[in-house]
Amino acid sequence: MSQLKPPPIGLLDKYYGETAETIYTGRVRVTGGEAAHGRASGVVRSDDGTLNVNLRLPAELGGEGGGSNPEQLLAAGYGACFHGVLTLLAIRAGVPMHDATVDTAVTFARDPVDGLFLLSAEIRVALPGVERALAAELVRDAERICPYAKMFRDGIDHVVALASESSSPSPPPPSGDPA
Repeated sequence: MSQLKPPPIGLLDKYYGETAETIYTGRVRVTGGEAAHGRASGVVRSDDGTLNVNLRLPAELGGEGGGSNPEQLLAAGYGACFHGVLTLLAIRAGVPMHDATVDTAVTFARDPVDGLFLLSAEIRVALPGVERALAAELVRDAERICPYAKMFRDGIDHVVALASESSSPSPPPPSGDPA
């Protein structure tokens, strides 16, 4: 197996286009599971087949637990992205990072404004061996650059639409596989 490599440091270069330039799109499909609804017991599958996660309602919400949930998946994505940006910034600055950790929490809560639901997130970063002022600068810059942090801070462009009736009910095939 080959050694994993970080993404190219050029990803930190500024982009000066007039519209967003797509770099990558992750795609998943959620289907109902044992309870026939995604929140409590669905299955999440990525189009390339590498992600295949059983969803379970957490015990704190009255479920049996025993699987992941949307908050954990969002926390995983946010934490991984933040860690990646932090790593690239450290490489660019010539700062060795050993045993860096990014702890991420995504909280599902009741919204006092509309009585429904909201999410909040918290990131805690530990950079052992990095001088505190430099570590704070790296974290501050990562928060400014990380697209998940931007999403939580500024919102996100999104579209919600009903799929056409001819849309296939089966999961998308993995990339490169014949349909």
